[in-house]
Amino acid sequence: MPRHSPSLDRATPDRIAETALLLIDEGGREALTFRALATRLEISLASLQRRCTDLAGLLDLCLDHVAARLPEVGRETDWATATEARFIGLYRLLAAHPGLLALRGTRPWLGPNLLARLVEPQLADSLAAGMTPEEAITAYRRMYLLTLGSAGFVDHRDPRAAQAATRSALAALDPEEYPALTGNLAAIVPAVTDHEVYYGALRQLVRAAAPAPAPAPPTGAAAPPDHRDI
Repeated sequence: MPRHSPSLDRATPDRIAETALLLIDEGGREALTFRALATRLEISLASLQRRCTDLAGLLDLCLDHVAARLPEVGRETDWATATEARFIGLYRLLAAHPGLLALRGTRPWLGPNLLARLVEPQLADSLAAGMTPEEAITAYRRMYLLTLGSAGFVDHRDPRAAQAATRSALAALDPEEYPALTGNLAAIVPAVTDHEVYYGALRQLVRAAAPAPAPAPPTGAAAPPDHRDI
């Protein structure tokens, strides 16, 4: 029988993704290298590269591992509630891993977990609610881009540091040249890390995109003829 290699047990896709995410969360995107990851996993570089041939493949593995935590929304849930749940779930996951979001950059995100838990059910729900395909994809893109931008705007894991950096940068501006910015620090700084800014914007998009309910039949309208009388 062939010898079983313990390194293969330590290099499962889930273990690789979890360990890579730990490296990124601890040291930022610069901390993720194949050599550092292999060391943390206690496997050889060659074993790791057999699982993930390049950085693109490693990122895809990490992104899909994160997407597996997206909420599964019941089919009986109304469109607006389901839409909010899916995108808020995505926002919270991305905000928890800012380094991964930065590494992702403009890469397409088409892993099976994202497609199955967010993209496909969201589009299917929108079509079932009466949207045209163009309306469905437009609504999806608006909410998706809002979510990406809001999650990646600052490091939400350390709101105090993000607020301090913002305050310092704005306080260094010339008040005569930037009176609106320098004169309203008390309002601007907290908004930088306020999750309600995202939630409120998402709800506005959901309300704007929500399909109109089917019109009720006019009061007193004659009942349709019974086919048995025709």
